[in-house]
Amino acid sequence: MEVDVTGEPDTAEVLPQHRFDCRSLEAYLNQRLPGFRADPGATLTVSQYRSGQSNPTFFLRKGSQACVLRKKPPGSLLPKAHMIDREFKVQKALFSVGFPVAKPLLYCQDTSIIGTEFYVMEYVRGRIFRDFSIPGVSPAERAAIYVSMIETLAWLHSLNIQSLQLEGYGTGVGYCKRQVSTWTRQYQAAAHQDIPAMEQLSKWLMNNLPENDNEESLIHGDFKLDNIVFHPTESRVIAILDWELSTIGHPLSDLAHLSLFYFWPRTLPMINKGSCIQESTGIPSMEELISIYCKCRGINSNLPNWNFFLALSYFKLAGIAQGVYSRYLLGNNSSKDSFLFANTVRPLAETGLQLSKRTFNTALLEADADKQLFAQSRKGREVLARVKHFMQQHVFPAEKEVLEYYTQEEKSVEKWRQPLVIDKLKEMAKAEGLWNLFLPAESGLSQVDYALIAEETGKCSFAPDVFNCQAPDTGNMEVLHLYGSEEQKQQWLEPLLRGDITSAFCMTEPDVASSDATNIECTILRDGDSYIVHGKKWWSSGAGNPKCKIAVVLGRMETASASRHKQHSMILVPMNTPGVELIRPLSVFGYMDELHGGHWEVHFNHVRVPATNLILGEGRGFEISQGRLGPGRIHHCMRSVGLAERALQIMCERAAQREAFKKKLYEHEVVAHGIAESRIAIEQIRLLTLKAAHSIDTRGSAAARKEIAMIKVAAPRAVGEVIDRAIQVHGGAGVSQDFPLANMYALIRTLRLADGPDEVHLSAIAKMELQDQARRLPAKM
Repeated sequence: MEVDVTGEPDTAEVLPQHRFDCRSLEAYLNQRLPGFRADPGATLTVSQYRSGQSNPTFFLRKGSQACVLRKKPPGSLLPKAHMIDREFKVQKALFSVGFPVAKPLLYCQDTSIIGTEFYVMEYVRGRIFRDFSIPGVSPAERAAIYVSMIETLAWLHSLNIQSLQLEGYGTGVGYCKRQVSTWTRQYQAAAHQDIPAMEQLSKWLMNNLPENDNEESLIHGDFKLDNIVFHPTESRVIAILDWELSTIGHPLSDLAHLSLFYFWPRTLPMINKGSCIQESTGIPSMEELISIYCKCRGINSNLPNWNFFLALSYFKLAGIAQGVYSRYLLGNNSSKDSFLFANTVRPLAETGLQLSKRTFNTALLEADADKQLFAQSRKGREVLARVKHFMQQHVFPAEKEVLEYYTQEEKSVEKWRQPLVIDKLKEMAKAEGLWNLFLPAESGLSQVDYALIAEETGKCSFAPDVFNCQAPDTGNMEVLHLYGSEEQKQQWLEPLLRGDITSAFCMTEPDVASSDATNIECTILRDGDSYIVHGKKWWSSGAGNPKCKIAVVLGRMETASASRHKQHSMILVPMNTPGVELIRPLSVFGYMDELHGGHWEVHFNHVRVPATNLILGEGRGFEISQGRLGPGRIHHCMRSVGLAERALQIMCERAAQREAFKKKLYEHEVVAHGIAESRIAIEQIRLLTLKAAHSIDTRGSAAARKEIAMIKVAAPRAVGEVIDRAIQVHGGAGVSQDFPLANMYALIRTLRLADGPDEVHLSAIAKMELQDQARRLPAKM
């Protein structure tokens, strides 16, 4: 379950007081764990984790199988302590919703097996940092580790207790008062000497309880760096350990416990690994961590009673230290250094007293989020936090499996199907309510809210599909939502919203310059109670997906007398209609884009569909197009910002790893400048994207035409330059299949053509700018 930073289990020989009958345990596990049964020739080995002062924890290995056992300590125990059945229950609930914990395997109440109750969980291979200053890693990685940790804590506190089926896991209301009473009793029951600071701190806490002591979140109780397993190579949390103190209570108690190392007394040499935490470059300040946490949870970062929660954390820690020493005196502690805890209680209590008298401004770094430029709503911030966690815990880890699928199926008809892992991720995202986030009527999110969410999903090629936010389905769903009849919505929009089917958008044609959409030649002719669609389309994205059941087709009507912008209509054509023919997939710089169903040339050979399939009415095609392309264009730009962030990350990693001419690549000025230029470009296009989104929210798509056109030109250009710099830093590797940069470049270069080429948008921007300038000029005399 846990390893140190070297990658080896942090274990030693089992302590004499914690030894048990290994043969009895092996026989029990052989009956209940298939992995143990499958390797009968191997012998079970047991070692004990050196860390941990409470419930003894053991590493079990039998052949290729490895797991972790956690049990109660032997001997006389304090009341309501070491309740490992609660640990098992909460980990089982959290694992079921994808929260990062080790998978619980079994719980044993039969004390005859090893002498106490115990439970077994999967072994999670990763990194645990015992030193809170995290030596041996770069400042950037150090910062990323702390940010991932605080985001995971915010995720925990955002979980719904009812959905976890943990009602009754703790009382909740009145948590702070109960904590003061509980730890006062625990300390008094274990005290070995009189410590005035503990008595004073207990009284101060009871007299200064927060007025709002009724918050109810699932809390960990001992959330700190050395209780977290990080990915072996990434700054990503993969498991939270030690749930002994978890309950339903006030979430700020966890946040304060995590923050107490910013004030660690320097007189404690034994566990003084946090004393230099603020001197370690890259580690965020306490205010920065609070800011990130509050943004993830959508709450104000000016925290009331912060001094109370810090003081309570030190009081609680002092009580724990006293209990560790008490168990040392009883001879049942798991660490040989337990006797040293006798000298930690007084300085911890004194530090708590000092903090109780301090005044804190936890919102020094930023104004209230509601006063920020282009601020997300509270719901938007909450959904963004959940999407980030889902991406980190589920989407990014699946990238390798997805890539391997398309590599294996490159020449197979199966390549147009999505791998099963994506279907599984979709089910999980839908279950968590992270579904159809692009559509305000479904999600309740504004365009500004969705902009930052789309940026996050843009960092992974298949992430938009996972949340049912992929093009062209998003645009087609917008069309049906805005303009579809009730019958069309029921037949096509609802299954699209559920993710049961996908769709294609057929506008561009191979035989005409489609940058001028009035050139479209595909015809839609009325014939009784039907329309007959005839013509060629290409770059019909998603048409090869086996789940693609419907195409939205733009075609010319017979009304030649109408103005050039009222001669076209949009119609729904089921893909299984006779006459619909998939001709060939089109590659983009050699890439087929199998993930999204490819880009196809599609012929409509006198295809007959019911007249009720026409959307909105005859001659309304361009009107619908403008309504569709406004949000659709900006969604591309939002995702492009995330793509640029990913490319910059890849570039920085390469620049830090590789050397040329006896220097790291980033030490060469040209590379450093490229990194700086990329950061500037990303910040610029993000702001312009958010401005366009804000304009849509406040003025509507039509009034935001200029901002939409500007970002549609600026984003692909800027992101293309960022990716190009990343390719240059990688040299030959940058254009190979070993890195995603070449594929990224192909995608972003296509966006300079998709939804209208740059030149069309530039002409439109110039026209609108001239009109705006003319309105500002004073009237001629």
